[in-house]
Formats: sequence, structure tokens, C-alpha cells
Amino acid sequence: MFDKHAKVSQIMTTDVLTVAPDATMDEVAFLFKSHNVHHIPVVLNDKVQGMISTTDLHKLEHHFTLFRTKNADAINKSVMRSMLAREVMSRPVATIRSDATLVNAAAFFRENLFHALPVVDV
Repeated sequence: MFDKHAKVSQIMTTDVLTVAPDATMDEVAFLFKSHNVHHIPVVLNDKVQGMISTTDLHKLEHHFTLFRTKNADAINKSVMRSMLAREVMSRPVATIRSDATLVNAAAFFRENLFHALPVVDV
């Protein structure tokens, strides 16, 4: 159990996997499948531009395969190669500072129903 006055910096992940806005969703899918993450920030010039979740990816992956038509898988693969992270990412992105308390972070998650929150001190 953490002290409620502990800082976000004490529990945050520091080795964060990110993608550029022009990364293809095929590349993003590979990262989700090869790493144990559920959210990937989209970053440009060290600034968080958006966030992509596994839910976003699954919606996109299954969009054309929903009806199991003859060409659905081929179409879906083509879409994944052509869509960019910036077209799928959620924005704007809320962030929190590393010196915020865990109580503040918990309230922010609860009030906004977030599942991930980038820590940004700039």
C-alpha cells in the first residue's frame, strides 16, 4: 500500500514506449503485440500529441472483419498499413506532473475514467 501523499514519480513507469504521429497502425499493432502494454503515447518533438489504446487498435482491426466477408482480412491488413497513429489517437491528452500526489492522480483517474495518464513535467 502506498502513502496517499506519495508522489506519482515514485510509482510511474519510466521506460515508456512511444510512437510518432506518422507511424502506421500496422507498426503500432506490432508494438502492442510484442510488448506488454495497453496504451502507447503518440509523441512529436518530445510532446505528447495523443494516446492509442489496445481498445482503439481492436476496434480498427475488427472493423472490416466483423462480417467475415471473403476479402475482409485483406482489406483490414491494407487499412492497418495505410492508417497513421495521428488518425486513430485520442486527443487532447490529459497529463499529470510527476510531483502530483497519488491522491490527486487517483481522483483524476476516477473523475475522468482514464486508464492511462502520461506524466509530463515540461
